[in-house]
Amino acid sequence: MATCRIAVVTVSYGSEDVLGPFLNSLGLASLHPLFVVVADNKQSKGTSKVRELTEESGALYLPLDVNRGYGHAINQAVRHLPSNIEFIVISNPDVVAEPGSIDILVQTLSADSTIAAAGPRILSSDGQVYPSARMIPTLTGGVGHALFSSIWPGNPWTRSYRRDAVAVPARRDAGWLSGAFLVARRSTIEDLHGFDENYFMYFEDVDLGYRIGKSGLRNVYEPSAIVTHTGAHSTATDSLNMLTAHHRSARRFLSKQYPGPSRWPIRAILSVGLSARSWLLERKNRRT
Repeated sequence: MATCRIAVVTVSYGSEDVLGPFLNSLGLASLHPLFVVVADNKQSKGTSKVRELTEESGALYLPLDVNRGYGHAINQAVRHLPSNIEFIVISNPDVVAEPGSIDILVQTLSADSTIAAAGPRILSSDGQVYPSARMIPTLTGGVGHALFSSIWPGNPWTRSYRRDAVAVPARRDAGWLSGAFLVARRSTIEDLHGFDENYFMYFEDVDLGYRIGKSGLRNVYEPSAIVTHTGAHSTATDSLNMLTAHHRSARRFLSKQYPGPSRWPIRAILSVGLSARSWLLERKNRRT
């Protein structure tokens, strides 16, 4: 068997319904052998369907004793990779990779040593392009987005934050790439110590992209590589919990990016804005 240079790491949390199609899609996503690791953040007693699917596909099943979040699970999976791995595909399990998509992204990285991470065009299940390559959110932009996105969706801060390559799909640099699917150099991931595990869920990919940029390297959007993100399955309660986690992570990232007492008033406004947005969305969900 040829030596693996490319690994795929993903995290399952009750993902047995989507994991099979994801694993099946990897065979055509690259012409090269892939070392695949599935970290399981939600073990159950007895036989695990996730374990069965993983081992049937020839991948490594990695059960985790405690769910410490997406970033922690990805970091643990990376630590279990063989030493010869050079490129790491980081993906959600509810993704189907198009033929050749991984090879296109690896080629993008291989062609330019200044590129640390490359991300594909991500489609939703209905074929819409997801804005997966965005600018780093600023503190003032974050405040505007938090305060007005629910009541004024077309506000300039939200439009700026969600700027992407939907209109004219073309390769370009980005501030950060969606952690739903990206390929990164292993050396970069290890130099940066992987994802910041203080983010339980959300913004760990924003934080990683920000640190890649701060290190002098690049995040590149490569729309000729395509994957489909089928989407997570959650209840209304889960959605509210996820919204709370998202706002908590947003608050953490912007506070980390803009520390110091002089910026405390703006951080306080951001916190109020996020809390107000949560309240408005919670009321909306209760009415539907």
